Amino acid sequence: MTVDAFLFDKDGTLFDFAATWDGWAAGVLETLSRGDLAVKQAMAAVISYDLEREAFNPDSLVIAGSNDEVAEVLAPFVPDMEVEELAVFLAQSAANAELAPAVPLAAFLDGLLARGKVLGVMTNDAEVSAKSQLQRAGVLDRFAFVAGCDSGHGAKPDPDPLLAFCKAAGVSPDRTAMVGDSCHDMEAGAAAGMQRIAVLTGMALREELLPHADIVLPDIGHIPGWLDR
Repeated sequence: MTVDAFLFDKDGTLFDFAATWDGWAAGVLETLSRGDLAVKQAMAAVISYDLEREAFNPDSLVIAGSNDEVAEVLAPFVPDMEVEELAVFLAQSAANAELAPAVPLAAFLDGLLARGKVLGVMTNDAEVSAKSQLQRAGVLDRFAFVAGCDSGHGAKPDPDPLLAFCKAAGVSPDRTAMVGDSCHDMEAGAAAGMQRIAVLTGMALREELLPHADIVLPDIGHIPGWLDR
């Protein structure tokens, strides 16, 4: 199948999930719990975060869930913030997270652009976080479309935000590849009628992704070789 466009997930796909978010989460939980260990432990439990390892567990809601969903489960432990206020706090904090690109992004994306491909990003993070992180990584201008869970198109695994990319970019879903690290990404891609490329720079294992993907690659850097094959 020909691929005219690539729609990338952000966390676990463009950026290595654990290297970017494990340390960030430790700081967020410390801030929100205000030194109360019991509260911090309870918050860590609802997002399946291991405080000793300072790492997310593979079943964490944070991996594929939306920024709003994360705010909702943490809100009961943060009585001085409404859910909406907490969602804004998480988005602003995430926008300043220490980024760990999965590959040297500028060179990789420029290579796809040189092949005439249209590029986009659809993340279940907030749009402000996504744009801030892509800007800090020096690659925001490579994308024709950047959407978050709060951009008005919905969130994955709903296909609507993926189809919004196709409409905005003027590309056909069947000639577009959804690239992601979670089953949510693959399910959204299937529902949108897209080709599906899974990568292993998130928390999901190859055997989890394989039934839902057309191909599973170690990371996005293997996409040019896949295209050439």
